[in-house]
Amino acid sequence: MIRVVLPGNLLTLARLRGEVLVEVAGPVTQAAVVDALESRYPCLHGTLRDPVSRLRRPMLRFFADGHDLPGQLEAPLPDSVASGREPLLIVGAIAGG
Repeated sequence: MIRVVLPGNLLTLARLRGEVLVEVAGPVTQAAVVDALESRYPCLHGTLRDPVSRLRRPMLRFFADGHDLPGQLEAPLPDSVASGREPLLIVGAIAGG
């Protein structure tokens, strides 16, 4: 099971609390985790990535092992996330000026 920490607004949208657990078949990538989240929680469809381009939403960042992950959604996630030892953090970016 993959552990995912979603931003508060998406937890509210999906009527969830705390960490979310999803099962990922095959290689554990950002895209596979998003697929699993959208499949299990259809209300999240389009909130994490654009449904047409399939690119990560610009105001979201994905973190694993304390590192900001690149926008390449097909890149494998670290073993610590794939094994469930550490969560994948999805964080809403803070913007302003």
